[in-house]
Amino acid sequence: MVLMLRSAARSDVGLVRPGNEDSGYAGRQLLVVADGMGGHAAGELASAIAIATMSEVEPAGLGDAEALERLSEAVVVASERIADLVAAQSQYAGMGTTLTALAWLGGDPPRVAVLHVGDSRAYLLREGVFTQVTRDHTYVQTLVDSGQITPAEALLHPRRNLLMRAIDGVHPAEPDITVREARDGDRYLVCSDGLCGFVSDDRIHELLLLTDPTAAVTGLVDAALEAGAPDNVTCVVADVVAADEAREGDRPVVVGAAGEARNRDRLPTLLFPADRQPDTRAATVVKV
Repeated sequence: MVLMLRSAARSDVGLVRPGNEDSGYAGRQLLVVADGMGGHAAGELASAIAIATMSEVEPAGLGDAEALERLSEAVVVASERIADLVAAQSQYAGMGTTLTALAWLGGDPPRVAVLHVGDSRAYLLREGVFTQVTRDHTYVQTLVDSGQITPAEALLHPRRNLLMRAIDGVHPAEPDITVREARDGDRYLVCSDGLCGFVSDDRIHELLLLTDPTAAVTGLVDAALEAGAPDNVTCVVADVVAADEAREGDRPVVVGAAGEARNRDRLPTLLFPADRQPDTRAATVVKV
């Protein structure tokens, strides 16, 4: 049986922030969430650059080594493009973005790769078991790892949003990379901290049990809004399914800042997924 990804994505500005600095991408071979930072320093452009750059890679069929090399190179290129933009327009100094991506490698048995920089997250729901598959690159995570505070204390720590690693054009862009077997029925969630920072793991698990990716992303974003949504929130959900079940999600979709024409117009040298084909709206995607 040939397996593929069937995905859905949704992004929302939330109830407090004036603009959406998150970006999300849902394609047949790649899922990406990028959470821009910098506020006045154009975090929305940083996340849009990350999405545009990562979406240039089509990892399936390359072989694991080459696919991972190209994906890692794309992270470096995204950082370089951010640096180039800041060099050309100094008012953007301080911009940066997180990035969490899930790439379909295929093969027999089929595999997926997870690339991760920052505090956006990837989760796996397999046979009812809900697991976080990324580790936050934050100051409080280092405290948890060293036993100085508990995970519960980390949720309330005053420096819980301090990143130790990001894509900013200044520091080395070094993603964590893991490869895992993909199984029929797996469901993956890639999200910004606008979800996992305000909605409990138990609630996220519950909502991931909803019928299909569209229902799941709708429920997840709605849960963040019900929690007050002080931050932008972006979710991409993908099911590992038989190829004949994946048809309606064939076309890539961009949500959030990278999906807004005004942001793409500010980055004229980049080719976004929306510019590569006339219709990028998949039937399984709710776009906000």
